[in-house]
Amino acid sequence: MNLMSDGTISQSEIDALLSGVDVGGLSSGPSPNVNVDTATLGKFAGGLKDKVASNLNGMTDGSFEIGEPTVEAMDRDQLLAKLPEMVVAVMADFNAGLKGDHLVLLAPEFAQKITSLVNKEENAELDDMALSVIGEFVSTHTGSEITDLSAIAGLASNPPEAVHVPKAMVRIPQGTFALFSYPLTLDGQAYTLWEAVSSDVAEGIAKALGGGTPDPAPAGGTLNAADMASMANLAGGAPQMGGMQMGGFQQQPMMGGMPMGGMQMPMGGMQMGGMPMGMSMPNVQSVQYPNLSGGPTTQEQGNIGLIMDVNMEMTVELGRTKKQIKDILGMGEGTIIELDKLAGEPVDILVNHKPIAKGEVVVIDENFGVRVTEILSPMERVSDLR
Repeated sequence: MNLMSDGTISQSEIDALLSGVDVGGLSSGPSPNVNVDTATLGKFAGGLKDKVASNLNGMTDGSFEIGEPTVEAMDRDQLLAKLPEMVVAVMADFNAGLKGDHLVLLAPEFAQKITSLVNKEENAELDDMALSVIGEFVSTHTGSEITDLSAIAGLASNPPEAVHVPKAMVRIPQGTFALFSYPLTLDGQAYTLWEAVSSDVAEGIAKALGGGTPDPAPAGGTLNAADMASMANLAGGAPQMGGMQMGGFQQQPMMGGMPMGGMQMPMGGMQMGGMPMGMSMPNVQSVQYPNLSGGPTTQEQGNIGLIMDVNMEMTVELGRTKKQIKDILGMGEGTIIELDKLAGEPVDILVNHKPIAKGEVVVIDENFGVRVTEILSPMERVSDLR
């Protein structure tokens, strides 16, 4: 870990530690060798750009203008370099037809502008209602994408979930992914709508549109007639393998006056009785998986110690519900909102909006409190982060 000259760590390093990134270079490791068909995806984005502006203007009664979108192959570090320190991130992962990460990102100023136009107020706060507005826009945009990808049967996505967080805490697709960038302007002010999809989703979209990267050739297999003819032409005659001619028809070798049964000649050597000659049976062993519930290593304990005095937001959540914007705007004093929790059911305890425990509400000296009744297991917490 690279410490600053005064012995402390920077805010970006703290954010990286919180999000599980290697602080040494703010890198999650080398990206796998994944090809992204940016040309085909660029045509797809070009066909969507007018719908992006239309959906946005229809929702806000604004006059956003949109430029030509771009599509890039990207990794985590490259995307973080593009983003402001705080972002509004909307997760709407594809769960049918295609399965994989689908993330939409906006600068807080862009999200605030959209919310102000929808609510018809200046400088609207980025509260839960504002995040619901952004989620509604992303839902409409995703619907337009699904319509244009009708070739993918049953394509569907999760309901959008919007958060306003530091960029280092956003769940960015792993490895190499595709990043769509839609440039927009309103009254001379420039904004950008970023959309990231995992490599699997990008490949599925490209193939549905007639593009995509070709499937790799198999590593082994038998030689067909065309392969053998090509080898013969290159070598100036029939190819040889193990001292035996392979071109054309030829007689099988004899052993004791009888043909050697089961002799085959696939690429990779002769076989007798289904087993390559001169090779023994492979030693097969079961895979040993590490224990996921083990304690932290010495290195991890050292990293945690550096951020022990960092403040984190703890929230006790009584329940949730989803309402349409028209229902929310129609609320008044005395309105009863039904939540998704049953009476007497434990409340959720969240840290930085992520569930870690459950508890029951108590009253202490006329103040509300919560008694912890259950700590979520590490596997449950990892599941909630996804």
